[in-house]
Amino acid sequence: MQRLDPGLIEVRSLEIVRGLLRGLDFPGPEREVAIRVVHATGDPGLAAQLRFDPGAVAEGVRGLRAGCSVFTDVEMVRAGIDRRRLANLGGEVLCLVGDPEVIREAGRAGCTRAAAAMRTFGHRLDAQVVAIGNAPTALVELCGLIELGGVRPALVVGTPVGFVGALEAKELLQQTGVPFITLPGIRGGSPIAAAIVNALLRLAERGEAG
Repeated sequence: MQRLDPGLIEVRSLEIVRGLLRGLDFPGPEREVAIRVVHATGDPGLAAQLRFDPGAVAEGVRGLRAGCSVFTDVEMVRAGIDRRRLANLGGEVLCLVGDPEVIREAGRAGCTRAAAAMRTFGHRLDAQVVAIGNAPTALVELCGLIELGGVRPALVVGTPVGFVGALEAKELLQQTGVPFITLPGIRGGSPIAAAIVNALLRLAERGEAG
């Protein structure tokens, strides 16, 4: 096998992905998000399944350019987000799933740590980006905070994976009235959530989509 130039691998990969998605009926900024999801997963079929609330990409980009932070459900999402780009825009990535008080709260309430973390964040999520890529329970909790507690994120990236609760959690998200990007059904995962946020960060860095 021919040795590949590390500096050209990503460039060539993105060229291939763009070719595979030629003809996909997405506006420019949404297309860039779809390209990054396919690049991160190696699955071109995911692009057409993504669902974007109208204006969601623009809202996310505006928030990131204004210095908002990204709140995640699990450390895998946090680890996958480009913290350098986010810091350059004035934000940070926060995850409380391993926080001792959150762990105690989860035990007291009989819920998952990811759900307890969302509850603990509460109104700190207002006007911020929330990225949930693993735990359907975190997305259900967030939807409850939005509906009953008046919490209002700038954007929710909701792509939890699983056979129990993931499909239903994403359906709830689409009914909240909050800008969202999601992947309906049981498919999803932390790499997808991180890829979406990283695509938004690149757009924000370039001053596009808002």
